[in-house]
Amino acid sequence: MSGLECLAAENIWFDKNRYDEAERRFYEGVNGPCTQSHQQVKTALQQAKGRPQKRQHRNSSSHAGGDQELISRMRSLELENQSLHQVVEEMRAALQKLESRVAVLERSPSTGAVPCAKAAPVQQVKVENGGDDDDDLDLFGSDEEEDAEAARIRQERLDAYAAKKAKKPALIAKSSILLDVKPWDDETDMAKLEECVRSVQADGLLWGASKLVPVGYGIKKLQINCVVEDDKVGTDMLEEEIIKFEDYVQSVDVAAFNKI
Repeated sequence: MSGLECLAAENIWFDKNRYDEAERRFYEGVNGPCTQSHQQVKTALQQAKGRPQKRQHRNSSSHAGGDQELISRMRSLELENQSLHQVVEEMRAALQKLESRVAVLERSPSTGAVPCAKAAPVQQVKVENGGDDDDDLDLFGSDEEEDAEAARIRQERLDAYAAKKAKKPALIAKSSILLDVKPWDDETDMAKLEECVRSVQADGLLWGASKLVPVGYGIKKLQINCVVEDDKVGTDMLEEEIIKFEDYVQSVDVAAFNKI
């Protein structure tokens, strides 16, 4: 069976679209015009009317915002102008003060000019009636007299300075010395050892605090501080005097030496 014969045998409604369109038009004529299309047209007209209003509102709001911005800028410029006027007035006042001070200084005589050297007094010379000899005239003072006066003043000042310096007490150089005094063994009487050390006396020597420091194996050494005048007492003298107590002292060492 061919294709055309198959289509002829099938039960197909080829004109259904035409009949549907005719049926739609019939019912539209019976029921009146379509409300949906009318409603769409009405909505489009309303939207068309609302657009100019929105545009007008936007234009008015933009104009209002621009005016507000201009007003704020004008106010800021006015404030800045006022501050600049104030600064200019202050500068004018300061300039007037400076001009007045300069005018006062220019009118006042200069008092800072001091003559470098005093002119020698002019000796008044009485000329005798018949004397016209220029060799006898001495219009200026003698340089020798001026030099002698200056030397005398200088010597007086030097003597006064020497006397003032002699009255000042001379500074005494002192030192702080820390001594380590070691005994022979742990049976040495450390109290007696300290007593022997403190028995060393000399002009310019002052003993200070002391303490016992463990060395090892039960042996303790004596650490004692003293202040000495450098010109009168030295470390060698202290060591020699302390080492004389050979029954108690094994050795003496300088642990610290500081200038005062």
